[in-house]
Amino acid sequence: MKPALEHLPKEPGHSFVVRNFDYSYYPTPWHYHPEYEIVLVTESTGKRFIGDHLSDFGPGNLAFLGPNLPHHYRNDDRYYEAGSVLRAKSIVVHFTEASLGKDFLELPEAARLRKLFERSLCGLDINGKTHRKVCDRLHEMSGLAGLKRWLCLVDILLEIAESGSVTAITKSPLVGYNEKESRRLGDVFDWIMANFEHDIRLSEAAAIAEMNENAFSRFFSLRTRKTFSGFVQELRLQKAARLLIENELSVTEVCYECGYNNISNFNRQFLHHYHMNPMKYRRTFLKGK
Repeated sequence: MKPALEHLPKEPGHSFVVRNFDYSYYPTPWHYHPEYEIVLVTESTGKRFIGDHLSDFGPGNLAFLGPNLPHHYRNDDRYYEAGSVLRAKSIVVHFTEASLGKDFLELPEAARLRKLFERSLCGLDINGKTHRKVCDRLHEMSGLAGLKRWLCLVDILLEIAESGSVTAITKSPLVGYNEKESRRLGDVFDWIMANFEHDIRLSEAAAIAEMNENAFSRFFSLRTRKTFSGFVQELRLQKAARLLIENELSVTEVCYECGYNNISNFNRQFLHHYHMNPMKYRRTFLKGK
């Protein structure tokens, strides 16, 4: 799988793109594009890969991504099952600096926007009161056209730029995007997501990336800031936490469902990651409902 250079065509008479997407699951693979992106998940859950960062996403997840920052929103397995009625919905805005007008960012009044665009190279999570305001404006923007839509975009960007509730997603900007390396990483991500519940090995991942094991280990750690085994373990533990609170499987059943073959090791790893054992984790959640 080569990384997709995503392009969303602009509507006639508009300098940027606003889309309301409604899929059975998000179809876009590990990809990048030269535009800035504001993305609001309105319905669906899954894993979010942005640069070197991995996290869960759900309804309300709101991010601002800079140009050429590779990313992939992958829905949970149940979205891909035959006969699933689940929906994956989002509002996405793509724009460039040219969308704001020639020399717009050179104006002294645009200083905060220039700083915001620099920060967006790491990707930004939008939280707090800013989250609510931006979400409201994105829903409003979908029904606007012409200059009103453009003014709404500028208003959203200023809201984010002036907010204290915005945090960086990745540890550092992804500089010098390399298509071959991103293809390798995308292939490995897809394979891990399809197989992490089974006994998977670094040697298999290295073969998919067409690298020897030592080179792949260095490559993976450099690009994700995690070891291969640590990355797989994080996915397994995140699934275990979800299973513990979403159904009545025993801890042993959860252990084997998530790819562990030793209950003692599972309990030890869960305790280290969540600072409580699986049973306490479940009780804590149920108590808080």
